[in-house]
Amino acid sequence: MRQLRPIPDPLLQQARLQYGLITDQQCSDAGVSRSRIRTLIQRGCWSRVACHVIDTDQTPLPQHHPDARRLRAVILGLLSYGPNAIAVGASALALHGIAGVPLGLAPQITHPNASHHRARDLIDARMFDDGMDVVVIDGWRCASVPWALAQSVPELSRVVAVSCLDSALNKHLLTPDELDAAHWHARGRRGVAKTHSWWQEADGRSESPLETAARLECKDFGIPPDELQLEQVDANGIRRRLDLAWRLPNGLVLAAEIDGREYHSGLEPAYADRARQNALIVGGSLAVLRFTARDLQQRGLIARTVTEALRSTNTSLPHRTGRQASAEPADLVANSPVENQISRFDGSSGPDWPVRR
Repeated sequence: MRQLRPIPDPLLQQARLQYGLITDQQCSDAGVSRSRIRTLIQRGCWSRVACHVIDTDQTPLPQHHPDARRLRAVILGLLSYGPNAIAVGASALALHGIAGVPLGLAPQITHPNASHHRARDLIDARMFDDGMDVVVIDGWRCASVPWALAQSVPELSRVVAVSCLDSALNKHLLTPDELDAAHWHARGRRGVAKTHSWWQEADGRSESPLETAARLECKDFGIPPDELQLEQVDANGIRRRLDLAWRLPNGLVLAAEIDGREYHSGLEPAYADRARQNALIVGGSLAVLRFTARDLQQRGLIARTVTEALRSTNTSLPHRTGRQASAEPADLVANSPVENQISRFDGSSGPDWPVRR
């Protein structure tokens, strides 16, 4: 087999900046001919993943960081539709760095003059929203955060949507006034009717989608936390923050700590968390419950555990109100709005992007 000439370094550098993706035009500009592209694809060095787009990185997608997989899908859509393409909806949220966007969502793009759908390669082409604000992030054009939320929230599940709202507020990418504006822009869209209460549930104190999911589960079970990110001083005099906290009548505090896989997967973070929890318990009147993403996949597990802990302290539980007031505990678990999509928050699931050969 004849040995192929090395790929020009500028093209490889461009591919790295685009998560392994390049276009036919970029190859041509770098002096790589179409026949050479075909040869590289035939030999399995490259693969064509969309119209005009080539993948130079043959590493299996599950081995990439979840954030890289999300951004790679967005850039795939932008490259496929050319330099005038604009990322919208959940794709724009991913470019803004907002946490909670599920893996496996089809790239969503539009053009300034788009008047009809021109979807291809499982890329969702949208009509351009009249009046939509467009910003540029790292050279990529996308909808502003309020517009991206208006476009995406009606299409997402409650827990995912509120997680994105929480993240936008927490990262100071969205102000309360902009949150109201996003809700207004969402009016009239398909699916928005079910979301009106979700916008009111947004809380910028939540620091991860897992914390948001746990908070919503406890709220639906009738035991919403009294505080988020409650500050406590541990035995070493260090100020610590607790994810979810319930203040008990006897002056004690019951806390729930939510450990996400992306951060807490190694031994060192695990040991650090254990030392942190022990210091907190020694330093004050505190009981800490620790949960993981896997616990959130078992509907109602966190809420039941917190309920049992509150009852063990003789804390009177509030009368359940709201969407599930008449449900028994078993029904609350079965019908919990905290969907199985929780697993996608930490990159543990989600379909890989299709590859065209």
